[in-house]
Amino acid sequence: NGRCSIVLVFFLRCLLCRLFPCHQQKCGFRKVAKRAESKKEAEQAEMLHKRELNPQMEPPTPHHPGRSFGRLVKPLVFTVGFTGCSFGAAAIWQYESLKYRVQSYFNEVRADWLDKLRPQKHGDLRKQVNQWWNSLSEGQRSVTGIIVANALVFCCWRIPVLQHAMVKYFTSDPASKALCWPMLLSTFSHYSLLHMAANMYVLWSFSSSIVNLMGREQFMAVYLSAGVISTFVSYVCKTATGRLGPSLGASGAIMTVLAAVCTKMPEAKLAVIFLPIYTFSAGNALKAIVALDTTGLIMGWRFFDHAAHLGGALFGMWYILYGHELIWKNREPLVKLWHNFRTRGPGTGGSGSL
Repeated sequence: NGRCSIVLVFFLRCLLCRLFPCHQQKCGFRKVAKRAESKKEAEQAEMLHKRELNPQMEPPTPHHPGRSFGRLVKPLVFTVGFTGCSFGAAAIWQYESLKYRVQSYFNEVRADWLDKLRPQKHGDLRKQVNQWWNSLSEGQRSVTGIIVANALVFCCWRIPVLQHAMVKYFTSDPASKALCWPMLLSTFSHYSLLHMAANMYVLWSFSSSIVNLMGREQFMAVYLSAGVISTFVSYVCKTATGRLGPSLGASGAIMTVLAAVCTKMPEAKLAVIFLPIYTFSAGNALKAIVALDTTGLIMGWRFFDHAAHLGGALFGMWYILYGHELIWKNREPLVKLWHNFRTRGPGTGGSGSL
């Protein structure tokens, strides 16, 4: 039960994009009236003409949830398929990582021995970077790639020529033409620097705990799956309520990480970075966050994507309590299949072993 610093600030831009056509065509009814038509006939003609133009002049009515839910079939299939592929790839990654470590053990020993014989270079930038990298925990090294990816996407938002593509593929919106890939790409997308800094700080703070709890490979599968699952929950809630609009940010996936750590270690002491003298248990922090997002979802608050937060938190709690046993511990058949494929492939000379 270590003491951690946590920033519970999640900013999500929720932009409601609806276009209300307001053009009106005025035909020459006054001229017709001037041609000695009676006032009654002119009014009847004008009313008839307005009825004909009515579908163009009235603002579009909200989509009926029953019709809109049909658009969620494809995102649902993508969510299930991507989650399965993520955990399958993580299992194979773990297998290859273990195999590499065993095979390269003596090579690393030999490299260390040769490094000691070579004259040491002082002030070498590469050596300093290696020393910094080696000083990081395994969890911090695991999330460094995620942070770099978020920083690159943040820079892409500042390139004017990419704005259309960024809005289309790096924001998730159930009303958009692109539905599936934005569910993943929006997890790495932040338009505000403060939004990105807060999310990445929380991820960095909990990186060691979550990787020690799950391992590097399993953590990456959970994080990527959480981004897609939380976005799908947001899709469902937006479609049901009719409050459509784009969302972006890693908050849903980070809520999964936060919920997983707090569920596994509910007695761990947390503190707000601005008030480090006030500590509270991780379990109470998780309950407060879930209660806040539930209230925001019921009340219709639009400052945060509360549905995505709740989806991420519920997935994190479910995975720690049940998902680890149901998914990760049942990866052995896939690993055996991959092992047989690797050892009986061309040029292996028969069956082998790890």
